[in-house]
Amino acid sequence: MARSTTRQGAAHGARPRWRLNRLSLLPALLALLGILALSYPTVAAWLTQYNQSKVVTAYEQQVAHTDPDARTQLSEARQYNEALSVGALLEANTNVPTGQGSSGSVLDYRKILTANADGLMGRVRIPVIDVDLPIYHGTDERSLLKGVGHLEGTSLPVGGADRRTVLTAHRGLADARMFTDLDKVKIGDSFTVEVFGEVLTYRVRDAKVVQPEETESLRVEPGKDLATLVTCTPLGINSHRILLTGERVVPTPAADVAKAGSPPEVPGFPWWIFWILGALVLVGVYVWWSGLPVKPRKAKAAPQE
Repeated sequence: MARSTTRQGAAHGARPRWRLNRLSLLPALLALLGILALSYPTVAAWLTQYNQSKVVTAYEQQVAHTDPDARTQLSEARQYNEALSVGALLEANTNVPTGQGSSGSVLDYRKILTANADGLMGRVRIPVIDVDLPIYHGTDERSLLKGVGHLEGTSLPVGGADRRTVLTAHRGLADARMFTDLDKVKIGDSFTVEVFGEVLTYRVRDAKVVQPEETESLRVEPGKDLATLVTCTPLGINSHRILLTGERVVPTPAADVAKAGSPPEVPGFPWWIFWILGALVLVGVYVWWSGLPVKPRKAKAAPQE
């Protein structure tokens, strides 16, 4: 590392001053760029989670003021589910499943379980991987960039026998975690869905990866109340799909009921900010140290004869 060797004024007995060593700016700039590049995914994901947590926090208030009211919308959702005919289809080389169910009812999917103009439907929690995300109508890109999408053509998430709701989200985004850790959820783990004041808890009963050449029909099972979480895999390739299916736990555990409407616990405190600040301080110390004047070395005394 280069240091300043300027000694102006030394001949007049003046104390050498600190001067900016321009040679130190290049490595300092490279270090700053490296810090920004390494910290971007963490910072961006935290900010996305923070914004999603604000949406979830406002959800309960929005539900309380919906028109039609929550009871009416829940009733319409059950009517809609009664009219559904099939389920969903997962085809090879597709990023999201295709809804195969159709409702013979005049009920408008986009107007059922709608808390706001953005199509906010509910909330899904997966405690084992610290997921707490808003659920939106549909699986178009606009919905999936904001949170979890409910697959139109599958049961709306209000529970009941002969039902299977399908929820899908992205995985491996640079600026959001979403379902990135879904592969870490194991059989026996649970997740909850909150919709218009109701809480539904599902315990994972099977987890599998669909091969590219396979097709899998996500149909209802007689007498079962199921919810399937879907995302793409492997990261960055997205040629397969992870299917995580949970079966409804009845009655809903008291602990899950007690958490209904509570503020999200994620994201947590951004401890990473201290690592970033520490790295920036080190870069600053390096630039300061590089500008320090070099102390003159004392001449060695001549050996006495």
